Amino acid sequence: MSTAHIQETVLTDADKAAVASLPQRVVKAWGEQDAAAFAQVFTPDGTMILPGVYQKGQDAIEEFMAAAFAGPYKGTRVTGTPLDLRPLGRDAAVVVTQGGVLAPGEEEVSDARAIRATWVAVRHQEGWRLAAYQNSPRERA
Repeated sequence: MSTAHIQETVLTDADKAAVASLPQRVVKAWGEQDAAAFAQVFTPDGTMILPGVYQKGQDAIEEFMAAAFAGPYKGTRVTGTPLDLRPLGRDAAVVVTQGGVLAPGEEEVSDARAIRATWVAVRHQEGWRLAAYQNSPRERA
């Protein structure tokens, strides 16, 4: 591997902090039940995959989350702990987290709602955003 290639795949500390902040922006938006803020974490054509769900684009993600916050996710919170953050180049990175959905009153994620997630972040004209998000149950059923 050439030195030039290594330099291309190293993110600055500011980039790492911006990428690492994406899950926290989602946690904050979810905690506020703010579908618009949640969707703004994604690129305009970003994708969100949850078990049984595929949404593409900020508008579709916002619409889905607004309905979810009014229905099955009403009053819930999410949590996540980074397991890995690595660059995919100067303008892309992947973050792997473990966490899940907290029902009202819960302080720890139940095994039934525990997940691992992959976040693909890209440098966007308005800063780092999610190009793709996908989560899966942490344990096999």
